[in-house]
Amino acid sequence: MQHAYSNTQGSLIVGSDTYLIYVIVYGLLCATSLAVGGVIAAFRPPSATIHGYIQHTAAGLVFAALGVEILPDVLHRGVPLAVAFGFATGIIFMLSIRAVSERLARGSGRAEKWTLIGVVTTDVFIDGSLIGVTSAAARGSNQQTLLVAIALSAELLSLGLSMGATLRRSGDSWIRSLRTTTLVAFSPLIGAIVGYLGGRALSSGWIEGVLAFAAAALLYLAAEELLKEAHKVPETPLSTALFFFAFLALLLVDMVSSG
Repeated sequence: MQHAYSNTQGSLIVGSDTYLIYVIVYGLLCATSLAVGGVIAAFRPPSATIHGYIQHTAAGLVFAALGVEILPDVLHRGVPLAVAFGFATGIIFMLSIRAVSERLARGSGRAEKWTLIGVVTTDVFIDGSLIGVTSAAARGSNQQTLLVAIALSAELLSLGLSMGATLRRSGDSWIRSLRTTTLVAFSPLIGAIVGYLGGRALSSGWIEGVLAFAAAALLYLAAEELLKEAHKVPETPLSTALFFFAFLALLLVDMVSSG
């Protein structure tokens, strides 16, 4: 058993550049999703109902990535103190971002708007860093990272739609809206690279805490952002079905690829 683990470690070290390439690709996937959402919102914002469908689908994917990949890995590692600290820190951090966002949203000047964009950029940077950290913690298993990237890409598509629509309502032209969304879209890519390089440098205990931080962030993202926003419009059987079918789809992908 120890011998197999050593081989895995050696393979990871030798192939570190390869894994970094995967992280960059997954980060680009998230960045593209955010940018596409911004493009759509700049020219033809979807209705509240369609946006709600996208949010339900994204929430289902995030819950699946959390339950299928992240939490089993955290439980398997068995470091309760690190997990408790990381999870609590993640919740406090996400609540802090929410408090700052709500305060800035009450402002009406351009300074408040750009500061709010800065908060959103920080939020999606954290989303991207989850990809890098997950890859570093998985010790070379790209399947876990891919499922997290798929879930976050769906969430960032929804965020891009919301951000683009908000910029247009604030009076920005479609060109300025696209430029702003495109600049913000680089944030998850940078976060993915930083998360991977930082995760590689962490020792045992710290990596478990960071994974727990990621679990808290994903849980908050799905329950307090995606579903909360989606429920502002009347619930329909289709929106509920999309949530569960998205969860099932990612679960089946994991089962098939693992088999």
